[in-house]
Amino acid sequence: MMTTFTPGLLVSARGRDWVVLPESADDMLVLRPLGGADDDIAAVFPAFEEVRDAQFRKPSPDDLGDSQAAGLLRSALRIGFRSGAGPFRSLAGIAVEPRAYQLVPLMMALRQRVVRLLISDDVGIGKTVEAGLIASELLAQGSARRLAVLCSPALAEQWQDELRTKFGMDAELVLASTVSKLERGLELGQSLFDKYPNVIVSTDFIKSTRHRDDFVKHCPDLVIVDEAHTCVAAEESASTQNQLRYELLQKVAADEERNLLLVTATPHSGKESAFRALLGLLKPELAHVQLDSDAGRRLLAGHFVQRKRADVRQFLTTEDGLTDNDLREDTKFPADRYFKDETYKLSPAYRSLLEDSIAYASERVSAAGDRGKREARIAWWSAIALLRSLVSSPRAAAQTLRTRSAAATAATAEEADRLGAPLTRDSGDVDALEGLDVAPGAETEDAGARLAELAERAAELEGPDEDTKLATLVKHLKTLLADGYHPIVFCRYIPTAEYVAERLDGKLGRKTVVRAVTGTLSPQQRLQRIEELADLAGEEPAARRVLVATDCLSEGVNLQHHFDAVVHYDLAWNPTRHDQREGRVDRFGQKRDTVKVITLYGSDNGIDGKVLEVLIKKHRQIRKDLGISVSVPDESSSGVTNAVVEWLLMRNEKPEQASLFDVETISEMTGKLEADWKSAAERETASRSRFAQRTIRPEEVAKEVLAIRDTLGRADEVREFTRQALASLEAVLRKDDEGFSADLSGTPVGLRDAVAPVVGGDAVESGRPVPFRATSAVARGEAALVRTDPVVGAIAGYVLNAALDDQTDGPRPARRCGVIRTRAVDVRTTLLLVRYRFHLTLPSRAGERQLVAEDARLVAFQGAPAKAVWLSPEDALELADRTADENTDREFAIRTMGRVLDALDETKPYLEKYGDELAADLLESHRSARRAASEIVRGVNVIAQKPADILGAYVYLPVSGGAA
Repeated sequence: MMTTFTPGLLVSARGRDWVVLPESADDMLVLRPLGGADDDIAAVFPAFEEVRDAQFRKPSPDDLGDSQAAGLLRSALRIGFRSGAGPFRSLAGIAVEPRAYQLVPLMMALRQRVVRLLISDDVGIGKTVEAGLIASELLAQGSARRLAVLCSPALAEQWQDELRTKFGMDAELVLASTVSKLERGLELGQSLFDKYPNVIVSTDFIKSTRHRDDFVKHCPDLVIVDEAHTCVAAEESASTQNQLRYELLQKVAADEERNLLLVTATPHSGKESAFRALLGLLKPELAHVQLDSDAGRRLLAGHFVQRKRADVRQFLTTEDGLTDNDLREDTKFPADRYFKDETYKLSPAYRSLLEDSIAYASERVSAAGDRGKREARIAWWSAIALLRSLVSSPRAAAQTLRTRSAAATAATAEEADRLGAPLTRDSGDVDALEGLDVAPGAETEDAGARLAELAERAAELEGPDEDTKLATLVKHLKTLLADGYHPIVFCRYIPTAEYVAERLDGKLGRKTVVRAVTGTLSPQQRLQRIEELADLAGEEPAARRVLVATDCLSEGVNLQHHFDAVVHYDLAWNPTRHDQREGRVDRFGQKRDTVKVITLYGSDNGIDGKVLEVLIKKHRQIRKDLGISVSVPDESSSGVTNAVVEWLLMRNEKPEQASLFDVETISEMTGKLEADWKSAAERETASRSRFAQRTIRPEEVAKEVLAIRDTLGRADEVREFTRQALASLEAVLRKDDEGFSADLSGTPVGLRDAVAPVVGGDAVESGRPVPFRATSAVARGEAALVRTDPVVGAIAGYVLNAALDDQTDGPRPARRCGVIRTRAVDVRTTLLLVRYRFHLTLPSRAGERQLVAEDARLVAFQGAPAKAVWLSPEDALELADRTADENTDREFAIRTMGRVLDALDETKPYLEKYGDELAADLLESHRSARRAASEIVRGVNVIAQKPADILGAYVYLPVSGGAA
């Protein structure tokens, strides 16, 4: 007769102990090694392999250690948990430690039967992490089975990497470049969205009617939409692309049982209609409800979260009624951006070229105006292309002069605007960045020798002798590098970026590495080049790196680990683009207190000075006043730059009117811009006040944070464990300003093998120190002093396994027993480290989910086990921190330990009762987290698996003099 093994039971098979998981059946057991991770799960068939009940082996009385060894064992156990017992099922198994404020969207999600949220936290706060937390939790609970992320193709690989490295989720990329290969592996009639449970999908690829219907039909039950504001079509004037994206999301959102997360830092974009359109995707009534009413605010509060940096910088404080100082959480962002505007003047030869080019463009615009509206618009866009390229770089100018204008192929004036604007304007739409860093063309017809002559003159101006803009850049880069900064230089066009990188190479010192990243590279190649640059610069002490990039990197790619200064080599004509560039380095995880921003502008080219004064500086001031960025409406910024260009061209054709035009028209356009901007800023300020997130109170978050830390370990415990464990394992530690570094070359081979895949085998074996940082935001090759970091997890796993296997060769930092003489006790007191396993039943819309969870607790009693006087959990925790005040004879300690261990069965009734109490507390926590979904709450159940495992037993004996 086949034995039945219930979930949570401890069994022995294949020479080791395992925990039975709920996925098991009578003929096949799914087992996780005791103390192992999900990657170690195995299937065992009892008909062919011996499987028997196992009892956890008691400690041996001679496995003695001190109080530090006891603490290391407890910490290693807690850090190693990958299935914690709290209401957040996924937190123990992910490789990121969320900030307390990042739990707010997760708590909001768990209170909904079907999750529908708009996450609109400010740039750099961590919206991707917040969305990933919700996704991993819904999948872990079984509330969702499959995931799709809709995003720009440029961000697809970054999303794939974030999900894999931080949340342990593998997702396939569904892009125009990958779909054919994916479809070749399908069975007849199978959709790739059925074959691959988790996918990252290009929104622009899937929005076409050819692909949209298949996606909607087989769409996963959880969808994340990144940069959701680019999918809004709230007005008739919206672009065709936006309309197609919006239609796609409408069809996805139409299934009321589908979980939907919309992610964007700019939900309003200055337009109430756009905001309403987004909200309507979540819940149709939100598109029309009066949001100023109490009922409207309550309805919105459950579906919308928006915080700026000031809201989360000190999220949990004593002002929230909290008494635990350890709960205070300061989130480190750069204190501010330091702006410095640096000017340059054109060389005589460059000025001559500019004046001649303006004269040529002015003639063309005037002549085209007499030939018709289409010709006028083509000439207009060609003139702007020429002017922007000239003030960018001589190489961009030469290429533009030799290239036919995209607008020249237009059949109508409207088509000319559609073709010409994207290549010459700077839209605030981040989705419009990809592919728009090519140099625009200026030729509209056979221009003969005149344009060719201008192009030749432009090409001859390359180099710092004639290109004073480049010379100015070199000077300021040298200053930044001397101050220890690693700058990014942003250029508007590909030829400019390549030219600048080429000319900088070798001009900034032997230890400075320069590389360029432009739209000529695929998104994956861009990330690879950045990593290569970081690696090259890191090979030599005191080396510096300079990245020259176009705006293909100004959105989505996080660069705060490698760079800390931004140089705007080319002014953008929309200040939102500047904010996007600076936001790549000014975000959580940036180690610099101040991010430096240098803006180069020409004082005598007729364009830069006005753009800087009217657009860029006003944008900075609004950001400083409000603490957030407010996008200037595209049409308003275009009006100003149109006026500037028109004035510049008019100076040649109608000099008598130019000065009047300068004063009147530009002043008029500036006034309109300021009015529009002020209106947008007022709406943004009012919106943030009206719709501030008040659904989840700080004290509620604090309660969950405490529960998580009690189960999985607090930050200071993790830091101290890592330091002590590495020192005991013969690593060489060196303290520095940001934490410490560790040479792991002398540690046991098992630990080196576990750590090598994370930080690199060469680093481990060569003795190159591995930096350990007191933040969860670390660069590649560094380790974070948080429990979820892979390196910390590997150390904890090694310490725990070495403690449980007393036959391990080499150092064993943690021990399962100890006899400690201390003034902290008056009578003999025994501290037990106990591991509890719980069988969880978590119902969801997708069905009932059976899970096995773990928890570790310290319990303590005075006297003999048979007559134990049990202490409170708080007293037990306090006892664990006590150290020895007097040495203990080893033989005496072994005898004492043996007597206590022989009588430990007497503690079984109390340990089982305590386990039932923990189960009841956990049940209440799970129900509280899901209280808004009553049908789910009723089905939640938690049962303590018996017996509990006693991992460690430590006896504290009084010394002469009594308790301190």
